[in-house]
Amino acid sequence: MEKRTRNAFVTAVTGTVAAGALATGLVAINADTGAVRSTTSASLEGPVSPGALANGLEAKAEKNAASSLTASESFNELGAKVREKKASRSGRSHVKKTAKPDAGMPSGTATATSFWDPQTASGKPMSYETLASPYWPLGTRVLITYNGQSTVGVVDDFGPAEWAVAQHSPPAIIDISEKMMVDFTGSRSNAVTVQFQVLEMGSGSTYRSSGTGYDLAMGD
Repeated sequence: MEKRTRNAFVTAVTGTVAAGALATGLVAINADTGAVRSTTSASLEGPVSPGALANGLEAKAEKNAASSLTASESFNELGAKVREKKASRSGRSHVKKTAKPDAGMPSGTATATSFWDPQTASGKPMSYETLASPYWPLGTRVLITYNGQSTVGVVDDFGPAEWAVAQHSPPAIIDISEKMMVDFTGSRSNAVTVQFQVLEMGSGSTYRSSGTGYDLAMGD
């Protein structure tokens, strides 16, 4: 009797693996010899029991799931490092909840406008944290809050001018850096109402000691 060979395809299902998916493997079985051959690039030689086949497929699926998890973790770690480096470059000073002002320091609601000058009155380079004030002395540290977002800035420049302070209600007694304004509003040039809390009065010189909004700035 002439020997005939028939190939059949079956799917071996291992059940639920670590990632929650079903691992399947497609193989060819020789009907006369019982030899099993994988239809994938890796070949299986000789008879293979269904149990051994299932175990092999399950091990491969678990290895693939572990590799995917490792890649995902590496991607998340990389993203965290990028965000941390970006925040560092922007010069942000994120405020800790434990930051407290000196006793009796002024606080209130004012208009904040934005500016960016190549040089500052203090001689320090312009940065994210740079503030300008017509009344607070240079070196004054101020907590600025807008729509629930808070940042600490330092008065290193003078301004706005009297006419600019007076044209806003409440008075514009604070100039914040354009970078800080972008962080708050998405726009470099803007005028917004903010809450301020002086944390520490500086020991530098002041621009002027009277004018629109002076009492507000001094907490009187």
